[in-house]
Amino acid sequence: QSSSEMPETITSRDAARFPIVASCTLLGLYLFFKIFSQEYINLLLSMYFFVLGILALSHTISPMMNRFFPANFPNKQYQLLFTQGSGESKEEIVNYEFDTKDLVCLALSSVVGVWYLLRKHWIANNLFGLAFSLNGVELLHLNNVSTGCILLGGLFIYDVFWVFGTNVMVTVAKSFEAPIKLVFPQDLLEKGLEADNFAMLGLGDIVIPGIFIALLLRFDISLKKNTHTYFYTSFVAYIFGLGLTIFIMHIFKHAQPALLYLVPACIGFPLLVALAKGEVTEMFSYESSAEILPHTPRLTHFPTVSGSPASLADSMQQKLSCPRRRRQQSPSAM
Repeated sequence: QSSSEMPETITSRDAARFPIVASCTLLGLYLFFKIFSQEYINLLLSMYFFVLGILALSHTISPMMNRFFPANFPNKQYQLLFTQGSGESKEEIVNYEFDTKDLVCLALSSVVGVWYLLRKHWIANNLFGLAFSLNGVELLHLNNVSTGCILLGGLFIYDVFWVFGTNVMVTVAKSFEAPIKLVFPQDLLEKGLEADNFAMLGLGDIVIPGIFIALLLRFDISLKKNTHTYFYTSFVAYIFGLGLTIFIMHIFKHAQPALLYLVPACIGFPLLVALAKGEVTEMFSYESSAEILPHTPRLTHFPTVSGSPASLADSMQQKLSCPRRRRQQSPSAM
């Protein structure tokens, strides 16, 4: 339970193994779709991501929705508790505290979930995909720039091989009817919301660069210069890399591995800035602590969740008003 209070820290060993594990998973899915009926697999996956999508979207919109509730809103507290065993051997399996506002967010997210389940509409798909991406960036944590370079470099090779070397990546992406990708309608002007010709962007192309950009934001704050130079540089670099991906895709009319363009941009641009400012040593010697930034939403691992989003936000504000000591925590395995 204590380990679930912090994001999962990706070590250099995890980063090196990540492309291998991802390749095995991707190949396994490809063979699965070749052997078994695609219709029944997607039905099972739709139900699975229906539940996950509702929870992820509810957590994502909760901070925004809190602004719309009036001050006199009857906000009651609830607790969902499941235990195993009895007496001294009793163990908590689920301990989830929530309130009425959380239930409202859950109800709104359920409407989107039913819409996705019945129609598989691209807007519902993208809402779930964005929620998964935000939660992914929040949950995964890089401890230093070297680890980030290892992770991005390995996935750079992974993405290029599986897109250009084989048809595995494209086949799985097209066969997998689940919100694991963002889709962009290319015939939106012709068919409107009923568009059916899509370009795709995998969530990994958002989350992986996203956790590296988040690391550079923490590095910016550690410099205590009241500037976010590296964060803004890497963010603009991501937009540039994504735009270049789309441009190349339209020119050659072929699926493109987004990380082929995103990785050099997200690593190269901040590195050039560090060279210009003479801070390369500081960048690569920086070790990110396990503390969460005060303004960063906090998501603990389900099912060992304790505290509603509103109560977590209140506790963060109380911590900000009091001096605190930095805590050291050993990285946990991914």
